Amino acid sequence: MVTAVELGILYAIMALGVYVTFRVLEFADLTVDGSFTTGAAVAAIGIVNGHPPWLVTVLALFAGMAAGTITGLLHTKGNIDGLLAGILTQLSLYSINLRIMGRANVALLREETLFTAARDSKIIGSWYGPLLLLPITLLVLGFVIWFLKTNLGLAMRATGDNPNMISAFGVSTDNQKILGLAMSNGMVGLSGALVAQYQGFADVGMGIGMIVAGLASVIIGQAIFGRLTIGRAATAVVIGAILYRLVIFLALRAGLNPNDMKLISAVLVVLALVVPQWNLVARTSQKWKAWRGVDPAIAATQVQVYREDDPISAVTVDNESRPSDPADSASVPEADDATDPLAGTGAQHEREGR
Repeated sequence: MVTAVELGILYAIMALGVYVTFRVLEFADLTVDGSFTTGAAVAAIGIVNGHPPWLVTVLALFAGMAAGTITGLLHTKGNIDGLLAGILTQLSLYSINLRIMGRANVALLREETLFTAARDSKIIGSWYGPLLLLPITLLVLGFVIWFLKTNLGLAMRATGDNPNMISAFGVSTDNQKILGLAMSNGMVGLSGALVAQYQGFADVGMGIGMIVAGLASVIIGQAIFGRLTIGRAATAVVIGAILYRLVIFLALRAGLNPNDMKLISAVLVVLALVVPQWNLVARTSQKWKAWRGVDPAIAATQVQVYREDDPISAVTVDNESRPSDPADSASVPEADDATDPLAGTGAQHEREGR
């Protein structure tokens, strides 16, 4: 379980990148599957060739940004559909990643990485591991929250919400999309570099299905914690990534075939998208009221109208037909003797005398 939490923290950086395109820009970017591997490939081949791990990690971030920029240029300057632009970049990156690594798999088990010292001291693999890795993700989370609250970030959010409106204010939506895609895939490449160093290898197929994992993290986290504010929405993505990895861990612990993990990921995304639409809580409440003899549809359209001179008797009328003017309240029918609790008493004659 500790390993699942540690991986969830590292994959949360990738999920934040998906959040920027999926939620902020409202852009379905499939470049993620390729740029994740690109970050891992750049970091792995750099470490094997003797470069400092921190340097190759930064280079992996810029490599991911370059991939996102290409997708943005294809979409904005080439007038290619955003979905197709992401697919084209993803396919191209497969060959590029093979060129970078020179082979399908690069091992890092005997190489010096960012996590070598922590692994040798037994911190990685213990409950101190998440505490060591969490500051990296929190740093990226803080940057995302801060950026989206700046003027440039507000322009990016407006580009996703209403591009016509923000264009009327003189903001270039094309530049905002390119910037958002570059920033998103930069975080994805950074996550790929960190995951490759944590796992001890980089593989050309390790990015397959990353977009599904990222969407699952975004949807699960925000379905539980909401997204009323930027801070809550981004934080929910990080928690969702950790929860997603825990679900995968529990599925494997339950004895499911590891080959079915992609299918399980897809099912999780479908459930996270469909279940909130069922309104189970509202439907259960309506059934409970109906069982108690109260029809919610009728109760919502009826009110009790009391006569000003007699607060004891009341008449139930439809909310639509309720008089808007207090003077019209005289149109409410008087209670007859059959329903008047004061009928046949001196109080009734006294009231009628008034």
